[in-house]
Amino acid sequence: MHQISATSAPDNAADRDERPVWPAMRRGFRRRCPRCGQGALFVGYLKVADQCPICRLDLHHQRADDGPAYLTILIVGHLMAPLLLFSFTRFRPDPLVLATVFAVGTVALSLYLLPRLKGMIVGLQWARRMHGFGSEM
Repeated sequence: MHQISATSAPDNAADRDERPVWPAMRRGFRRRCPRCGQGALFVGYLKVADQCPICRLDLHHQRADDGPAYLTILIVGHLMAPLLLFSFTRFRPDPLVLATVFAVGTVALSLYLLPRLKGMIVGLQWARRMHGFGSEM
């Protein structure tokens, strides 16, 4: 049986540098590079840039896939459903008004959150050295 020594140091300097998770996720939420926090993370609404224009971090490794969409649905659903119930029971608006207001609110909140949550997931992947992000500094 092979045991890993607690004193064995990583061979690579990239493995030794600290990548704090929460600052990287906050930078991603602001749609900025998870490493420097300066460069734009996206080149469009949801397309992640291949490389940070400031620190030259390769970002093409990211694999956010469907995670941001699921998180957006989860958050928007948990915010809007109780608000819808409260509004209906408290104010009793016309159903067409209620449907219109909540449809617009749901779409607006979803469009606001989706790129930010994708940035957070890319920041998490970078901080945890997932999907090829472990080879950079």
